[in-house]
Order: sequence, then C-alpha cells, then structure tokens
Amino acid sequence: MEKKRRTEIAELGEFGLIDLLTKGFDPADASTLRAAGDDAAVVMPPSGEAVLCSTDALLEGIDFDLTYFPLRHLGYKAVTVAASDILAMNALPSQLMVSLGVSSKLSVEALQELYEGIAFACREQGIDLVGGDTKASMTGLVLGLTALGHAPKEKVVSRGGAQQNDLICISGNLGAAYMGLRLLEREKRVLADVKDPEPKFAGYEYLLEKYLKPRLRKDIVEALAEEGIVPTSMIDLSDGLSSDLMQICKASKCGARIYLDRIPIARQTYALAEELNADPVVAALNGGEDHELLFTVPLALQEQVMRMGCVDVIGHITPESTGVYLVTPDGADIRLKAQGFPEKE
Repeated sequence: MEKKRRTEIAELGEFGLIDLLTKGFDPADASTLRAAGDDAAVVMPPSGEAVLCSTDALLEGIDFDLTYFPLRHLGYKAVTVAASDILAMNALPSQLMVSLGVSSKLSVEALQELYEGIAFACREQGIDLVGGDTKASMTGLVLGLTALGHAPKEKVVSRGGAQQNDLICISGNLGAAYMGLRLLEREKRVLADVKDPEPKFAGYEYLLEKYLKPRLRKDIVEALAEEGIVPTSMIDLSDGLSSDLMQICKASKCGARIYLDRIPIARQTYALAEELNADPVVAALNGGEDHELLFTVPLALQEQVMRMGCVDVIGHITPESTGVYLVTPDGADIRLKAQGFPEKE
C-alpha cells in the first residue's frame, strides 16, 4: 500500500494552515456580511431580531478520545455541540467560529479531515464558518467553538419561563449516546494489546452514531415554529435528563414530575445495557451528550405538540416546594439529583 504523505504544520505556518482549512467555506446565510479572512466577522441579522451567542470547548482526553473518535466525526459533532445551544433558545444557528489548539502529533492532513467534518455539518445545517484562530497546544487537541444565531426577540426562549402545569417535552430518545461511549470504551479496553483489532460493533450502529455524530435538532425548532408554538422554557440535553431538567426548575423556580414509562429509550440502548449489566434508565437520566431538546409548553397546547410527531410528553411542572421527582409505574417517587444516581425516598 502506498504510504500517505504527512505534512507537518510547520511547513505551512499558521496563516497558510488557516487558509487551507477554511478554503471553500463560502458564506450562504444572508446575515453574514464578512466571513473568515479579516480581523473580525461582520454579522447583521434581519431587523427586529436578537443575536444569540454561545461558546463551548472540547478537550482531548476529557471530551473525546482520538483512539476511537474519527476526526471527521469530531468535526461534525463540534458543530452540533456549539449550535445546539442556539437551538435551545428557540433560535436558528447561522454562524460558527472555530479556534484550535494543536499538538505536534497532528499533521495537516489530520486537520483537513477535522475540517471536512465541520464543513459537512455546516452545509447540512446552513451555518457559515466565519472565523477562528490556531495555536500550539502542549496538552493535545483543543477546540474552542463560538456559535451565533438570531431570532425575533419575542420568540427567544430561556430556561426560566416554565409555569405550573406546563407539559415537559423531549425530542428523540435518551441514553443512546452514553451507551455508544460505553461500547467504544469496552472495545478499546478489550483490544488494547491486539495487533489487528476488530471491534464488535454489529447491531449497535445507532448507538455509535448518537455518540460520534449526533444530529442537530433544527427540525424541532422549525416544527414548533410551523405550529406557532413558543415554548415557555427550553434547554439542550447535554448533561443528562436529570441535570438538565433541574436546571430548568432552578431557573424557573418550580418543581417537576416526570414519568418513567414515558421516557423514550431506544431498543439498542436496552440491548447493550443488558449485555453490559447496566441500567438503561440511569443512562437516560444521567448519561448526557444526547443533544436532544427538553422544553415546556402550556397544558392547553398538548394536542398541537402531540401532532408534531417528533416529541414525547414525559411529565409536568409543579410548585417549587414539591421538588423534582421521577414517578415509577407503581407510583413510587424517586427524587432526581444532578449528575448522579437517583435516590429513592
């Protein structure tokens, strides 16, 4: 086999590398007046719309492991991680900035793979890459992400607007991304000393995709707009249902009841959990990185929400004094805790 050429970053220099990586990222959103290539991006949203800005960081060894995380998938996931926070405010993401901390172990070709994933996700979601920066890193690959978006200011949704009796709704299913990570970690451990490793992923492809290449739920925000629904509160499910629901309750000064038998969990999540002797409910509550949307709407809109077909109603908002609980099918109440196991009372 022909050996692939490895181009060292030093051969191009910082500006040559930036020019190479950002080549072909032509702006498409009407609000982008000036993209990459100048001292700053220039963005002008439509008149009367608010600008939203969010930032994230992804660190090698903490947020991802390059042993099993393809760089194209990492680039794609980076866009999802950054832009999902804009969607969680009921707005559409429009621009993205990516700053890199790069170690010497990565070649120019490796960074091109990373940017291929970024480019694919940006094209798919209609997001413009408008800038960033590149620095040397002594601790591995670091991605600094800044996402911009816009929406009519009266339709921007925060975490703090949930009202008593509101319905608690989620998109998609929960726990799949966490179980995908568990699968990858298992195969890495089992095959650590194998010369030609052949990981056993058959039957769990969905779980791998949910972890390695999670899709933006732009369709949910668009569907809500089509129905004329403005949620009372909303959050991106990145830390797990338990933690993120408690964030809404804390900001809205309310309690909540969610019902175990209403939480959607994929068949592959159940199957792998059984194989690993794990609890799929704990994965759904505390796993994180699902990047689905959790939101609340007034009780009167239940029929409209159910008509959307891509959302499940899993509970309702209660007074703050009642706390935040998971209700089991037999009627037992389990107090939810942030970033931990549920505690039965």
